Amino acid sequence: MWADLKARLLHAGTAHLNGVAAEEFIAESRAGPGAGKGGSVFFSMDGRRVRLTLSDSGQVEIRHTGNGQALLRFEGREYPGILEKPGLHCPRQAYLTITGSCIFHCRYCSVWKNPGPRRSIDVIEAMVASVFPDIDAISLTSGVLTDIHEEEDYTIDVIRRLLKFRLPIGVSIYPGRETPFRLKNAGVSEVKFNLETATSQLFSIMCPDLSRDDAFTALCTAVPLFGRNHVFSNIILGLGETDEEMTTCITTLCQNGIIPVIRPLTPGGDLTDFKAPEPSRIIRIFRIHEEILGRYGLSPKKALTMCPACTGCDLIPWRDT
Repeated sequence: MWADLKARLLHAGTAHLNGVAAEEFIAESRAGPGAGKGGSVFFSMDGRRVRLTLSDSGQVEIRHTGNGQALLRFEGREYPGILEKPGLHCPRQAYLTITGSCIFHCRYCSVWKNPGPRRSIDVIEAMVASVFPDIDAISLTSGVLTDIHEEEDYTIDVIRRLLKFRLPIGVSIYPGRETPFRLKNAGVSEVKFNLETATSQLFSIMCPDLSRDDAFTALCTAVPLFGRNHVFSNIILGLGETDEEMTTCITTLCQNGIIPVIRPLTPGGDLTDFKAPEPSRIIRIFRIHEEILGRYGLSPKKALTMCPACTGCDLIPWRDT
């Protein structure tokens, strides 16, 4: 079934692309698992997609046969599908990083090691315009150039410029106390504030400059403002947590109306010696995730923006099943 195949593909992580030229199907990333790497492709089969980073040594082979038609070869089997054209970063969205550098030094992240520029509002508007109307949503994420309050002010200026496109806007930034209110008032549709780790102890190791409690408080504040199914939080799988700790984290978020996004670790930053979680564990946690979401009446299928709407990098219950 698709979920099991996708878990194995997420573990593999990379693909070798050959066949007919496919430049129009290659996406580049300034954030997330593909940050700083040589581009990625979104392979789709029966309406479900997976994102794979391009590498000449990738154990997955994707052969482009023309016009987006493709064959994925993996583990001795061949799967017919398509390559999806990215909007910006991912299909059907303009998913943009505002500031490509960060003052914080989270150990799993490579942005602070390979800093990029802050995009001007004019450039961001032009980028969105370049893919409009072939997108359904705008999603914004950002590093932190000087401090979280200045980053938030700049993000809100960006949002105000992008309201002209009349599309749902999702925002993922590191939050302060007033962030949920300010983003809601600015016209944002959905928010994602990332707890990153399953436990506070792991967070203190992985994100020594930040506060997990502040992020959790912002998430709980956001739910009555944006509504259930429209507040998300990334949790990285594979940082050293147990299944029980991950289950507790998922349960706590769902109890509060927050949809967790379980992101299998792509070793990078200071964690290049870590291993990506095994497919069996990705599937096991996925099943737990699915059951707990159902228990609390939450559905990622109602998401409009960001990772739960894209699904490329994660197994998303009810979108991947």
